Amino acid sequence: MEMAIMMCAVVIAVCILTNKFTSKLGIPAVLLFMGIGMLFGSEGLVKIPFDDFKAAERICSVALVFIMFYGGFGTNFKAAKPVFGKAVSMATLGVLITAGVTGIFCHLALGMSIQEGMLIGAVIGSTDAASVFSILRSKNLSLKEGTASLLEVESGSNDPFSYMLTMAVLSWMGGEGQNIFLMVIRQLGFGIMFGVGLGILAVQIFERIEFDIEGADTILMAAMVLFSYAGTTFLGGNGYLSVYLLGIIVGNANFGNKISLIHFFEGIDKLAQILIFFLLGLLVFPSELLPMLGKAVVIFLGLTCIARPLATILLLAPFRSSVRQQFLVSFSGLRGAASIVFAIMVTVNPVYTKSYVFNIVFCVALISVTFQGMLLPYVSRKLDMIDTEQTVMKTFSDYQEEQQMHLLQIRLKEGHKYIGKKIQDLKLGGVLAVLIEREGEAIIPRGEVTLKEGDVLVLSGESYQGAQDTVLDEQRIEKGDTRIGKKIREMENPQNRLVVLIRRDDKTTVIPKGDTKIYEGDTLIFSTGERPG
Repeated sequence: MEMAIMMCAVVIAVCILTNKFTSKLGIPAVLLFMGIGMLFGSEGLVKIPFDDFKAAERICSVALVFIMFYGGFGTNFKAAKPVFGKAVSMATLGVLITAGVTGIFCHLALGMSIQEGMLIGAVIGSTDAASVFSILRSKNLSLKEGTASLLEVESGSNDPFSYMLTMAVLSWMGGEGQNIFLMVIRQLGFGIMFGVGLGILAVQIFERIEFDIEGADTILMAAMVLFSYAGTTFLGGNGYLSVYLLGIIVGNANFGNKISLIHFFEGIDKLAQILIFFLLGLLVFPSELLPMLGKAVVIFLGLTCIARPLATILLLAPFRSSVRQQFLVSFSGLRGAASIVFAIMVTVNPVYTKSYVFNIVFCVALISVTFQGMLLPYVSRKLDMIDTEQTVMKTFSDYQEEQQMHLLQIRLKEGHKYIGKKIQDLKLGGVLAVLIEREGEAIIPRGEVTLKEGDVLVLSGESYQGAQDTVLDEQRIEKGDTRIGKKIREMENPQNRLVVLIRRDDKTTVIPKGDTKIYEGDTLIFSTGERPG
């Protein structure tokens, strides 16, 4: 037991540390994790014996649940809205066209039965978000025409449809073709119902309940993710679709302490990716891959040069997408974790118990991540699709808690002393001007920028990490208190006490100003220079 735990710790540390160096070379992280898995595997240097497909399927399925949830949770719906129609088309009809054309190609080019060809097409029908965005972020590349958002939504949402198509083909192979329509209705119906319902419930809970135990909100959210998948699947629905929709709804809602959820599930997402790709590398036998390599190359070429481009042109041309965007979206269709996990599900399914599909799909994914992944930045530049004015990195709110940083906004009303001054003339001390909002536009606050009336100046400063001589005290304003109805400036306070915050109705936080009135039920937060006893 101790040896297994120690080995897990070593694997995670090796994956994290080596990724730090290989990302600078443009090597996709998923390729690295698979390589390390193969290195530790039965035919590698460490020679850990592992060939249990059923155990791998259970572990990878749970890990994939959190990857798909975070795919929805991290999607900015506002940014994706302009390309939402394109993305949904690619994630649904795109998977169907890609899988169908690939299946026919496998039948004609490799002599497979039409059922087996369609099975391979369904398994590799979806694209991998983790691969694409690890490459874009490692190179800090943003794409023009909303292409990054298009790829993000497509790759995050097409896995559930690929899974549904895979289950449909397996039903067909098992002689239950007449029930496929009902299965699809169940998959979509319960998937949407559970995902949307739990998403709305989660937002209501996080908006209305204040948790007494630190970290309880993240634990509750993790439980809801697991219930969303398990409950939907138990009723015959699409659990992956459910957790993706749950992620989108929660991720695009505004509630307190959301930043802690972002950092928690970002870490879980990274750990799940390491787990899946390492386990897949551990499961594979390189000696069994070599005989499949030729077929895998042929399937990869058919998928990349025929099926994916055809689906992209048919679906994006009606939206009047530029040829450059169509080419880049077509080239960015990397295969990854979901495809290989679905191949494991096929292997353990009673209808098809051979490891044939798993080995082929693993090879296809390996070739895709290596070839397309490493060339993606180059192709983006050649197509002139790099947007130098945008970034794929995090926003202020993502870093605010992580860096112990606070943001403060000041609206420059008539008579404010900053109006008419340049940024470089302000005496801000250790505080930094990070943004100016002017008439709905964002302005970078360079030294020569002059502030105007109506501007909103956003300042950044290090958060307060510990009191020296100052403590906070609170008092609730009960019925009959003489301060009810008075303004802050009219209050009689000791010289060393200052009202710094008002909590109203146990929900609203009021920043006190001189003319702020005090009401019954308010809780006044005082700052005092004296530390008790």
